[in-house]
Amino acid sequence: MTPAAAPLQPPAEARWLASPVLAWFFVTAWGSGYLATKAGLQYAPPFTFLVLRFATGVLLLLPLALWWHRRERLRWPATGAQWTHVVVAGLLMHAANLGGSHYAQYLGMSAGIAALVLSLQPLATAIIAAWLLGERLRERQWLGVLLGLAGVALVVWHRVDVRALSLGALACVLFALAAITVGTLYQRAFCPTVDLRSAALVQFAATVLTLLPLAVAVEGFEVRPAWGLAGAIGFLVIFSSILAVNALHTLMRRGEATRVTSLLYLTPIIAVLLEWWLFAVVPTSLTTAGVAVTCAGVALVAWRPRRA
Repeated sequence: MTPAAAPLQPPAEARWLASPVLAWFFVTAWGSGYLATKAGLQYAPPFTFLVLRFATGVLLLLPLALWWHRRERLRWPATGAQWTHVVVAGLLMHAANLGGSHYAQYLGMSAGIAALVLSLQPLATAIIAAWLLGERLRERQWLGVLLGLAGVALVVWHRVDVRALSLGALACVLFALAAITVGTLYQRAFCPTVDLRSAALVQFAATVLTLLPLAVAVEGFEVRPAWGLAGAIGFLVIFSSILAVNALHTLMRRGEATRVTSLLYLTPIIAVLLEWWLFAVVPTSLTTAGVAVTCAGVALVAWRPRRA
């Protein structure tokens, strides 16, 4: 048997041009998801909403996967261990992360506190990546991580309502933070060459099977059908769960974990700008200052000095 051919690598210039496009698409789609989620949760409780979201994703991806398989032999996990890694990464990224963050807001946590806690991910990623993956950050990058966190705090400060904070909601959002941090690094470490198209279908199906019993037992699977619910689910499935997540994993394969996840600092800014544009919610001076501080922090983390 001849060894499998290595995948063709795009030229260095093409990769350099593609990464900024992917990065800004990821930031925009991920930040827009905050507003779509807020709209969708008005018609269904968290677990039920997520089951509807990922079941729609399965229905959308299944015929595409069959078409891809016939056209170019879509690669599926080859061993039991690979199947396990793909499923575990998906449950961490989708079921645990989104289930925890959605349920925290369902229990009364304000969107500001949820966004602030979840913005700790780049800091958590930097610590774990330095410990387990050997990614050593320079002093300016650590400064950038902390600046980004401070900037996000300024952006969402006017939405922070400590009175709406409960122990259960705090536990849920911390669980979500741990899940997305570990899930992102887990997929990078154990699924570095997996076909992201087949992995998405497997992970969506695993998420539905995991959350459906919770949606029935805890929430009674109550749904209020509405065009707003359908629109929110359609947007989140296509732009957040499929395109944005695949963009994140592609960027993780191309660069350091901390540099890539620092982009998450920018997603609350996108949400603020969209609210300004769509709902005329004018940002405060504190929010504007936070945007500037956050952008400076991300620049410090992502900037590569020109080498001689």
